[in-house]
Amino acid sequence: MDELDQEPGTPVTATPSTATPTSVTPVGAPRRLGSLGPVGLVLAGGISVQFGGALAVTLMPRAGAAGVVALRLLAAATVLLLVCRPRLRGHSRTDWGTVLVFGIAMGAMNGLFYEAVARIPLGPAVTLEVLGPLTLSVLASRRAINVLWAGLALLGVFLLGRGGFGDLDVTGVAFALGAGAMWAAYIVFSARTGRRFPQADGLALAMAVAALLFLPIGIASAGTRLLDPTTVALGSAVALLSSVLPYTLELLALRRLPASTFAVLMSLEPAIAATAGFLILGQSLSAAEAAAIALVIAASIGAIRTQVGRGRPREVTPDR
Repeated sequence: MDELDQEPGTPVTATPSTATPTSVTPVGAPRRLGSLGPVGLVLAGGISVQFGGALAVTLMPRAGAAGVVALRLLAAATVLLLVCRPRLRGHSRTDWGTVLVFGIAMGAMNGLFYEAVARIPLGPAVTLEVLGPLTLSVLASRRAINVLWAGLALLGVFLLGRGGFGDLDVTGVAFALGAGAMWAAYIVFSARTGRRFPQADGLALAMAVAALLFLPIGIASAGTRLLDPTTVALGSAVALLSSVLPYTLELLALRRLPASTFAVLMSLEPAIAATAGFLILGQSLSAAEAAAIALVIAASIGAIRTQVGRGRPREVTPDR
């Protein structure tokens, strides 16, 4: 993500891309959305996430990266708490510790990613961020063929930076890679939270933790600009596009779509992000950058297929 974005708290098959839980029924989800078909729902969710990220970039001059993150997390937490109404009693210290770390990883993932897209184009930022879950997937598989996927990903990164990231802001690159590392941590603690909390309760509580932790940072950065009605409205739109809408669409899709197929579709997010960056932000890609994104997508799909081929998928939940 945002990569934001992505924040489900129940386990599904591990992939190096965005995924959502299979056991949560979205409240009030319109039945007519199902007419799009499962593949259409997944693609619509991915488009929503990345265009939400592009909208967030346009909002940054008004509130700054930290302010946008604070608005997104606060709006998403409010919606999830109202919809899920998580139970606060009956949880152990370990349960609360797990959801706390999950929330910290979620907030850090979003914060670092938005700092990245404030400095480098959306497509390259998502491509670099995907390296986090891709690395986790390769390490988890422990098969020799994953050396190939890792090599493809590294070649893509080399092309993206043309050997030294001369055309990309180095700080932005560092933020994107940091967001990828937090995405990997998010995957691990998303699964643990999903095992300890029913339905989407863990997700709602972790989102609230992330919002509470990031709100002071957003206020310190943006100040009274966060109270501007237009800024609040745009921030809520970012939360809707990057969190609420895609999760609902993906949940509907996963009822009829194998997790492996879902993961392959989600691996296309760098390409969707590049398209959103071009259409909304006017961020064009060079031939080398387009080739780099294609290589990382190929590595991601290859890693997914390798895991599926083993027949022993792990239960974790990537998302941004």
